[in-house]
Amino acid sequence: MGELTPRHEEQGHRGAFFLEKEGARLAQMTYTRSSAGLILIDHTEVSDALRGQGAGKELLDALVAWARQTKTKVLPVCPYAKAQFEKHAALRDVLSA
Repeated sequence: MGELTPRHEEQGHRGAFFLEKEGARLAQMTYTRSSAGLILIDHTEVSDALRGQGAGKELLDALVAWARQTKTKVLPVCPYAKAQFEKHAALRDVLSA
């Protein structure tokens, strides 16, 4: 994504990893925290400006790196995230049992 770096925010039980340019959110992957150690990825959205450039995967990679660092388990509910976990075995260590 070049100059765009994934950022993370969490407020209450909701959070998101996102790509932003000049204050406009161009892509985001949102989650709901169901407990201290478990999040549910519930939505991934990528603007037409970034579609097909790997933005969704970049957000998922950032989320997985964060989950590993914080020892958070992940349950993908979003169809995109589910498909990526099925496709890439290297990401599955953060999945909830």
